[in-house]
Amino acid sequence: MFPNIETAEKELEIAGQLNQGPWVQHSINVGLAAQIIAKKCTNLSDDKAYVLGILHDIGRRYGISARRHGIDGYKFMMEKGWDEVGRICLTHSFPVPDFDKEIGKNDMSDEESGFVRTYINDITYDDYDKLLIVCDALADAQGFCMLEKRFVNTTRRYGTFPFTVERWNATFEMKEYFEQQMNCSIYDILPNIKETTFIDVPLWKPAVK
Repeated sequence: MFPNIETAEKELEIAGQLNQGPWVQHSINVGLAAQIIAKKCTNLSDDKAYVLGILHDIGRRYGISARRHGIDGYKFMMEKGWDEVGRICLTHSFPVPDFDKEIGKNDMSDEESGFVRTYINDITYDDYDKLLIVCDALADAQGFCMLEKRFVNTTRRYGTFPFTVERWNATFEMKEYFEQQMNCSIYDILPNIKETTFIDVPLWKPAVK
């Protein structure tokens, strides 16, 4: 289950009021990227892709967090009965479906960590999981950009890990998977990729509490 577009946009608006930041515009751009790509794929719903995209980071409504925004979003979406969105709240952070290959501080409890570990290990990614992983890496707050820009931006914020390149490669493989379905480059269909990729903006860091 997932909400209709109007309801999803309202949830994001409320979340943005609770926790202001560039994550809101990023979420909108992820949704738009997912919608555009889905329209080119015969097995995907562009409305569903858009909704999953704008709500993938909805856990950030609860404030500044690292890994726990995924489990916060999952719990919130499950309370709403939107299990398909809840799933994306978790899977979008794991281009490699391995709990131990996530970046950033683990600010979840041991119980939450155990749940996410089991959840990720027990599912097989479908095309919506893959799509949102790719789109999360194609969109920043300014618009659509090349994967490399998002990868560098994220690495500057969180640092490097032994599995950093493995995560990058997994995302590139998913990008190529959709390009084969569309018979064109993703960069050919997302507007202003070049312009946004070369916008020079300060690295965003969350406020220190």
